[in-house]
Order: sequence, then structure tokens, then C-alpha cells
Amino acid sequence: MSRNLFLRIVDAIKDHDMYFEQRIDALGRFGLSTLQKITAVFRMLAYGLPADATDEYMKIGESTTIESMKRFCRAIVEVFGERYLRSPTPNDVARLLHIGEQRGFPRMLGSLDCMHWKWKNCPTAWAGQYAGRSGSPTISLEVVADYDLWIWHAYFGLPGTNNDINVLESSHLFSNLASGPSRFWRKEVLHDIMTTCIILHNMIIEDERDLNAPIQDAVEAPTPTIEMVIDENLRFEQFLARHKKIKDKNVHFELRNALIEHLWEQRNNFEN
Repeated sequence: MSRNLFLRIVDAIKDHDMYFEQRIDALGRFGLSTLQKITAVFRMLAYGLPADATDEYMKIGESTTIESMKRFCRAIVEVFGERYLRSPTPNDVARLLHIGEQRGFPRMLGSLDCMHWKWKNCPTAWAGQYAGRSGSPTISLEVVADYDLWIWHAYFGLPGTNNDINVLESSHLFSNLASGPSRFWRKEVLHDIMTTCIILHNMIIEDERDLNAPIQDAVEAPTPTIEMVIDENLRFEQFLARHKKIKDKNVHFELRNALIEHLWEQRNNFEN
């Protein structure tokens, strides 16, 4: 992360939450600075350090570090979530489709994958539900990322016993189309931490993106023609039709085979 981006985040969080402002006690002594609190949080997020490990370097106590982590993650989601967790706009979709076609993958928006995040302090009563192949309790994260690793979709929270297919079935990805330091107890806190990591990731991608790269050619999306459906029964039928089309295995195999043929054709053309 660049210094300018870090300072931009520091200023935004300090303005959003007074907890991060440096205060003076009744004796006139200065308290912890904004940089101390936020740097301690960044060290936990970046290196997976426990809260008590920041005391020696940052001179900040364990309880204050944990409170700073919770408040920082909530502030990041509230301040930057609307921009860095947004769904693709029509212009974004058109640009991604254009880039996918240039790279040999027509009609491709991004790559979908899942990972498992270890939950060290998972309650004992939930351990069996969240323990997957690794034997340790984990929480699943599903993301869709494009060619430059910008994350467009994230779904977090299912127990680690689920495989990728089950996570995909449970996530809101198809529904939308049709319509580190993991040492905390509460899933709400873990969700904020994971969401914060995704937002910071997208901010770094945006900050380091080469806007002059040829693959960034802008493509304007055509003006969508929208026909408003007033009849709720008709709207529900259209939803079911779209959902069935998304889940159709025959369509999946047809698209897969067409992609294979397209890639071989591209390879032959390149060799010739």
C-alpha cells in the first residue's frame, strides 16, 4: 500500500469515528495517536499478529488494539463500502466483456473461486459444524475477481464443511443475476474484518492500476431497453425462467465446449 493511500484512509477514518482522534486526559497528557491505533490494526490485518504482539512495537495495549480493530473495520465498511463493494455497472460489464474477448475468453466477466479462513476461537459447540478437510474450524469466502484482481463479488460466512459447489448454491451471486487475524468470537466481527480486507484490496488495486494500459480501452455499454413488469405473477415467472436458464446443465456444457473450440481456433490462428 502506498503512503498516499494509507494517509487517505487514516484521514477518512479519523473524520468518521472520533475514537481515532488523539485526546488529552485531565492531567494534560496526550493519549494514543491516530497513527498508533490504525498502524496497529494494519499490522494485525497484514501479518496476522495477535493483539498483544503490537504492544512492544506500537506501545498500545491489547484491549485497545482489539477495540481499534473492531471500530476500524466497521468504519472502513461504512466509509468505503459503497464504492469498493459495488456491483458492476452496465459500463463495467461492457468493459469486462470486451477485455475478456481480447484475452480469448468471450462473455467472461471474471473468475470465481472459494477459500477457507481459519477460525481459531470458534466456540466448541460449533467446531464440528465448521471443521472441514483441514480438521480445524474454517469459514468459507467466495469471490469473483476480474483480470486485474478487482473483486466484484464476495460472499462470506458459510461453515468450512461446505465445498465450493455448496457455497455457490448458497451465495447470492446467481440470485443477483436472476434478480489473518482470525481470533475473534463473533461472526459479525469476522465478517467486518473480511469485508475490510476486500475493500483495502480493491483500494490498492485502484491505486496501482495502470490507466494507460492498452487493455483499459473504454467500452460504452449500449443503452438498456427496460420493460417494466407490473404483473407480479409475470415477474415471478420471468425470475424462474432466468433462474432455470442459469442452472441449465445442457447450456453449461454447450458453453464449455464452445469455449474449448474457440480457444483452439485462437491458438491455431496465432500459430499460423
